[in-house]
Amino acid sequence: MAENRKVYHVSKREEDGKWAIRIQGSTKVIKLFDTKKEAEEYCKVLGENQNGTILFHNSKGPRKGSVKTTQVYKKEEK
Repeated sequence: MAENRKVYHVSKREEDGKWAIRIQGSTKVIKLFDTKKEAEEYCKVLGENQNGTILFHNSKGPRKGSVKTTQVYKKEEK
């Protein structure tokens, strides 16, 4: 049986400098944050609850826009 894993993207918006969380394949923003740290904390909970993968995109430098880090969360078996 294939694993049903949601993939979320976290990136900084150029127009207002806020950190946006989107689900892969959608242009709709799930939630906005003023800081990257706030977005990371929210994503940790989201990833754990949704059995998700989180992709963080670079916001500066020559690798801007590329995926910087990936975090994979799995629900703990009880």
